[in-house]
Amino acid sequence: MTGTGDEQGGAGRDGPWWWERPRGAVLDVGLAAVSAVECAVEGVPFAHEAGLPVPVGVLFGLLVGSTLVLRRRWPIAVVLVGIAVSPAAMGFLLGVVGLYTLAACEVPRRITATLTSMALVATFVVMYVRTIGDQGASRSLVIVLSVFVAVALTVPPVLLGLYIGARRRLMESLQERADSLERELSLLADRAEERAEWARTEERTRIAREMHDVVAHRVSLMVVHAAALEAVAAKDPERAVKNAALVGDMGRQALTELREMLGVLRAAESPRPAPAAAAASAASAASASAGPRGPVAALVGSFEDGPSLGELEVLVGQSRAAGMVVELDVRGAGAGYPPEVEQTAYRVVQEALTNCHKHAPGARVVVRLAHREGEVAMQVENGPCGADVVQPGLPSGGNGLVGMRERVLGLGGVFVSGPTDEGGFKVSAVLPRAPRGA
Repeated sequence: MTGTGDEQGGAGRDGPWWWERPRGAVLDVGLAAVSAVECAVEGVPFAHEAGLPVPVGVLFGLLVGSTLVLRRRWPIAVVLVGIAVSPAAMGFLLGVVGLYTLAACEVPRRITATLTSMALVATFVVMYVRTIGDQGASRSLVIVLSVFVAVALTVPPVLLGLYIGARRRLMESLQERADSLERELSLLADRAEERAEWARTEERTRIAREMHDVVAHRVSLMVVHAAALEAVAAKDPERAVKNAALVGDMGRQALTELREMLGVLRAAESPRPAPAAAAASAASAASASAGPRGPVAALVGSFEDGPSLGELEVLVGQSRAAGMVVELDVRGAGAGYPPEVEQTAYRVVQEALTNCHKHAPGARVVVRLAHREGEVAMQVENGPCGADVVQPGLPSGGNGLVGMRERVLGLGGVFVSGPTDEGGFKVSAVLPRAPRGA
């Protein structure tokens, strides 16, 4: 089906037959009725000239004029009918509207040009033949008059149809672009929501990991010291007092670190924006996606002054004070590591020692730290646990090794853990000096 500019005005098709809109059907039926009446009137002189009965000429005119109702369905056929009846001086409205429809629809331009040329020649010939016999009219005047009439009846409707068709195609292209842009914006909004949800999940995971690493080690040492305090309270009061002091120190340190972390999270919370500034704040938050924002960014920034590799001696000393036999072996000289590298290395050793307290009490532990060119490596290995050692009964959430692996891999490092041939357990990690994404 072809279409013209008269059909535009609605996106859906709800008209009868080949019409897309009811008003298009009404317009075409009205034009066909006017054209039929015109051709019927012009059929009377045609019948006299052809020697036919007048009713036959009128009926022929009605049939020819009514073909205009098909202009949207078969515009080429309508134009051909107008060209065919042009020798009978019939179908003025049929020819003009047919040429307009042909130029405005999606017919190939070569067909439009061919039919327009045929209509132009037919009109010129008919006009020339009908006026050449007039007395007092020169041949040159007849030719000029015939050319003028042929051009006036052919060129304007074709130019108008070309303009309307180009305008319609432009509007359709703009509408398609608008629909495409709306779909893209909807897709971007969905992706932004997915990224926001992923960021919230990642934020909760990182906060939980930090709290686990900070608090679990201190609490585990407190439980170990409390168990030792219970065992020696009656036999060695002096050692019991020392263990009680250590439990108190560990508890205060755990509370201090937990308070600092919660304080950072509270400080990172922004007050609820006013309704008038909600749109501006949302836009600024979206445009500032180049850097970290929110509680996690403040939390990570607060740990830049947190634990480092230089504090491993203190960390190992706390485990020794709890009764664990720990050997620290440091090789090479390392300096200038980024804060996240030093913090991750410290947390790996801390969590590995916590696991030794939980699962291998009384076992000998070796902590190795090696500063290499472009990387730092750490390893915590414990021997088998003695059969007569009383287990402290520390709970395990099963997230320690997972958290260590996520930390190390997040910086582009390598993490390996597993049992040893001697019956112990070993945790190894290698971190690059320049972490991934720095």
